[in-house]
Amino acid sequence: MPRLILASGSRHRRQLLDRLGLPYAWESPDIDETPRPGESPEALVHRLSLAKAERLAGDWDDHLIIGSDQVAVFAGETLGKPADEAAARAQLARFSGRRVSFVTGLALIDTRHGSHRVCHERFEVVFRELGETEIARYVDRERPLDCAGSFRMEGLGIALFERLEGDDPNALIGLPLIRLCQLLREAGLDPLGEQ
Repeated sequence: MPRLILASGSRHRRQLLDRLGLPYAWESPDIDETPRPGESPEALVHRLSLAKAERLAGDWDDHLIIGSDQVAVFAGETLGKPADEAAARAQLARFSGRRVSFVTGLALIDTRHGSHRVCHERFEVVFRELGETEIARYVDRERPLDCAGSFRMEGLGIALFERLEGDDPNALIGLPLIRLCQLLREAGLDPLGEQ
């Protein structure tokens, strides 16, 4: 059975992967996440997800390596993580009463066969009307500076939304588990198989 590596330092992605009950190791890859001029959100998350997994591939023979990346898309603009609390408050103020798309890339490298698969999931969030005071309280309480879109859906961020639309809510947290399970089964590692 192939062994599993998560190419991420995100505790949220580790918590999601823990749900599958598969043994894995994790390591945080150091890559440049700067978007290229004219790069679409889908192309960006594909490139970064694969780059994260590739960064570790040379060190892990006979492994399946997972990479993932996420961006928010609003008014035709690709947004990453906020730089500070002021940027987080500004992002949430822009999102008030509006729809925001989240694109989460997923890569799986099989170092046994030198192959890889890359895909992405889109998830839509409709924010309710948000006041300045509640935005400030939210940012102060959760400090979502490490999250594209300036919120944590798995935490208090759920209070910011009117509704969620998409196939896999885990994609919004940062790791599309439904698609990951499919890729793992195709690579010979069934989460419901014998351990």
